[in-house]
Amino acid sequence: MATERSSAGDPARTLALLWRSTESEPPPNGKAPRGPRPTLSVDRVIAVGIALADAEGLDAVTMRRVATELAVAPMTLYTYVPGKAELLDLMLDAAYAEMTRTTPAEDGWRAAVAAIAHDNRALYERHPWVATVATSRPPLGPGLMAKYEYELAAFEGLDLDDVTRDAALTFVLGFVETCARAAADVRAAKYESALSDGEWWAANQPLLDQVFDVERYPLAARVGAAAGAAHDAAYSPGHAYEFGLARVLDGLAALVER
Repeated sequence: MATERSSAGDPARTLALLWRSTESEPPPNGKAPRGPRPTLSVDRVIAVGIALADAEGLDAVTMRRVATELAVAPMTLYTYVPGKAELLDLMLDAAYAEMTRTTPAEDGWRAAVAAIAHDNRALYERHPWVATVATSRPPLGPGLMAKYEYELAAFEGLDLDDVTRDAALTFVLGFVETCARAAADVRAAKYESALSDGEWWAANQPLLDQVFDVERYPLAARVGAAAGAAHDAAYSPGHAYEFGLARVLDGLAALVER
């Protein structure tokens, strides 16, 4: 999948928009400007961008397309958001802000960390495009900071220094993001072929039988057949997530116990 990069726009303008500092400035001389009231807002632009990305992917999000959806001229849009790079950061931060913050039913750090994993997985399912954005330089907006604060609290009470706590969180979120991208690939393959995994394998099994030598690859034949029968596919995003999360928590448990 194509990958966009966050924080690729003008940092000063992006931060001002993320924290809405430009909207809070008083008008000159304390008087409201004359003329018609603005018909748009930054929030409306963001909402349209997110709706387009959810429905059609990030490639559909262009300033011209967003302007068309809002029924305004593209130049009008630029008076609210300077470009797609800044819009992408605003969209990301809005998605982070709306992410569910689950209170786990059970006590303990494992339940708390599992909850943030589930919340992030739900975020990716609602907005699949979020997983396609490289965020090594994340947009430091209020949505991201609130999300980060919530996630770090899952490790509260453990004997971890701050750097280790951040690394532990990164470990968990990296696992969830990887699962989200794999799940998106499965959905894309199903959409493009108009076949489920089971239907695709059934249709292509005769071709595979002609070239695959069971005696040469006995382990691959046996294990692959067992997994395929269990999942009705070569790969199950749900099983991979549940199995992997348990191993991630086990690995963190070994760190905590030391």
